[in-house]
Amino acid sequence: MAAGGRPLWQRMRPHLMVFDIPLTIIIVMLLSVGLVTLYSAGLAIPGRVNDQLRNIVVAFLVMWMAANIPPAMLQRLAAPVYMLAVGLLVVVALFGTIKGGSRRWITIGIQLQPSEFMKIAMPLMLAWFFQRQAGYLRWPVYVLAALLLAIPVGLIARQPDLGTALLVVAAGACVIFLAGLSWKALAALALLACASLPVMWPFLHDYQRERVLTLIDPYHDPLGKGFHIIQSTIAIGSGGAVGKGWTHGTQTHLEFLPERTTDFIFAVFSEEFGLAGNLALLVLYLLLIWRGLVIASRAPTLFTRLLAGAMTMIYFTYAFVNMGMVSGIVPVVGVPLPFMSYGGTALLTLGLGAGILMSIEHHSRKVRGADGMRTWSLPA
Repeated sequence: MAAGGRPLWQRMRPHLMVFDIPLTIIIVMLLSVGLVTLYSAGLAIPGRVNDQLRNIVVAFLVMWMAANIPPAMLQRLAAPVYMLAVGLLVVVALFGTIKGGSRRWITIGIQLQPSEFMKIAMPLMLAWFFQRQAGYLRWPVYVLAALLLAIPVGLIARQPDLGTALLVVAAGACVIFLAGLSWKALAALALLACASLPVMWPFLHDYQRERVLTLIDPYHDPLGKGFHIIQSTIAIGSGGAVGKGWTHGTQTHLEFLPERTTDFIFAVFSEEFGLAGNLALLVLYLLLIWRGLVIASRAPTLFTRLLAGAMTMIYFTYAFVNMGMVSGIVPVVGVPLPFMSYGGTALLTLGLGAGILMSIEHHSRKVRGADGMRTWSLPA
């Protein structure tokens, strides 16, 4: 019995009821599929599953903490979090740790990658910005929003980290579009971006140009730059309709597949579970996106609608880019498959995004319940 006569369970119950049941079930199913696939992919790498289980526990803790933060508090934190994240990106540009030719990390006892924080900080900031400008959504507002997006994206691309830059752009562009930017304006910007590609080509790093050329023709260097894509497409195709069976993937266990526990885990899954497994996995991701859009559509304020929409689009972009990358229809940019790829940092970001969605839905239910009570009491 707790102090004050209330049992501990009754005191904790409001904090535990913040989990959105449909969203939680979908995420648990994806994590379970991911663990099954990771076990097979990591047979030759001891400790992978145990490490991922630890990452999942931490991610759920972060999810629970985020779900308990009211949207009003998220709105107050938006600008400070954005400025802190931009400041850390500047510190990375000046003093960051270089690994593999990229300057992406800050070492302060542990290594931090500030660009990961921007995946959440960017939609938070833009949702807050449009909430404040709700009565005056004109061209200058959209231009300023684009500038807020361009500053961190430029710093991330300079590291260079095009995968993370792409995810930040997708999240920010989603907020700008949902805030009211027309399809025509969006299409014009897309055409302008495509037209600028020849101009930008000389400014790309050598490895970035190689990735584009490899996408066009992976067989121009089959044992070098094109090896990843060739082996992953062979694995996907060899899975057939129902796959070769769990732990029986030859491309995986003969070690032809690179990064098979992280970026290329979809190829492992495709080889072992085939087209049937891929269709089931696609259904799970569609359900994840559907649930996020439902939460966004029922959010009571512009800020929460934009934020929930952006969190949902992060999941869509992760899944689309990873599956497209492994299938050879987009360049290899190092984006993990959400809730399936091995790794702690990305899983924490995804868990934080899910927690924000749950916070929005939890408080939306409270608002809808309060409205229902007021509506029911009016006749009296």
